[in-house]
Amino acid sequence: MTTEDVLLRSDSGRVRTLILNRPKAYNSLTVELKERLLAELRDASADQEVRAIVLTGAGKAFCAGQDLKQHIGLLQAGDDAPLRTVTQHYNPIVRAIVEAPKPVIAAVNGPAAGAGAAFAYAADLRIAAASANFLMAFASVGLGPDSGASWTLQRLVGYGRAAELMLLARPVDSAEALRIGLVGEVVADEDLAARAQELAAKLAGGPTAAYARIKGTLTAAAESTLEEALAEEDAAQTALGATADHREAVDAFVNKRKPDFTGA
Repeated sequence: MTTEDVLLRSDSGRVRTLILNRPKAYNSLTVELKERLLAELRDASADQEVRAIVLTGAGKAFCAGQDLKQHIGLLQAGDDAPLRTVTQHYNPIVRAIVEAPKPVIAAVNGPAAGAGAAFAYAADLRIAAASANFLMAFASVGLGPDSGASWTLQRLVGYGRAAELMLLARPVDSAEALRIGLVGEVVADEDLAARAQELAAKLAGGPTAAYARIKGTLTAAAESTLEEALAEEDAAQTALGATADHREAVDAFVNKRKPDFTGA
């Protein structure tokens, strides 16, 4: 890793941490950073040695969303690349987070706005530093939501609250984020990295095959009927019942020992 990298990657045990690394620009998203993040998320998903992913930011911010300086500069130069970024970057990044076959934890170390906040919403678990806040500022720049925020945010906090946060572009501090269910935990700023690694390590030692199916059934159920959800659960249980992790968990329970999950 070098400090010039726009995205840093580190492995600890079976946990991969991806760090957005443009701290002077509040980790705002340039084309380079978006492309690197997408590539690293896909790589982490495919790597069998990686069993949990942590996404966080360098410096005082998690991610300020789109780099508007680059955005307006390209538009003024007649380059329509900014108009393609939702299709080419944001949508694939959110799919990579949601569809990752392993848990993704957003360790929100500071302000998270726009697409940056949406990336956190797409994660499976969110831990926030006390100084963190969330902002859906799309309306302030005459745009609608992207990066899946219209889908993820209302599933976290409900339609009414999601509409309020988007229409009014009202920031949410960490205390309110915890109260309304936007995050699952708030810790002191200095404890965030360690707590995220602790939680990720716990998940990495768990039945990751089951985690992948849990994520899949939850996503499917969000847009299905009861009968469709029951069928999805049935299929998942049938498949997971044949895994080594299930047999290991049952044997460990019967013999009163801690299971040793392999993800198989």
